Parts: sequence; structure tokens; C-alpha cells
Amino acid sequence: MRFLNSVCVCLLIGLSACETITPEQRRALDEQQCRSYGFRPRTDAFAECLQRIDLDRRAQIRAAMDRFDRWDDPIVVYRPVIVRRD
Repeated sequence: MRFLNSVCVCLLIGLSACETITPEQRRALDEQQCRSYGFRPRTDAFAECLQRIDLDRRAQIRAAMDRFDRWDDPIVVYRPVIVRRD
């Protein structure tokens, strides 16, 4: 069941994009974003910027997967029973 949820998440993420972006295009967009922040290529700060973008993207994917994994949790119905003392 977990595998099926993962597949659903991947499909939803893929379908949510208007166009397919290749890894090379994604890297170029990430580099452009880091340059817009003022980082210069081939520096440690630039590499750290790229790393943070990648980690943020992975965290978003994990968060999306967690939302679907909650469907497997059991449903607990609570109905209080009132006992009156006479």
C-alpha cells in the first residue's frame, strides 16, 4: 500500500507541472536563482545555495508523501458512554 501511495504522489507531482523539466533545465533554473541572490559560481556559498534549494525540494516531496501516508492510519471513533449513579 505504501508503494501505491508513493506512485500516486509521483504521478500527482508530475501531472501538476505544466511542462516537463529535465534535470539539466532544473539545474540551470537553480543556478539562475542562486545568481539572482548575488552568489557567484564556483564558490562555497553558491554550492550551499544549490544544496539548500535541493534540500527544500526534497522536503516538499516528503511532506506531500506524508499527507498520503496518513490514509493508512486506522480510524478511531470515540463515543462516550455516560453512566449515571442512582
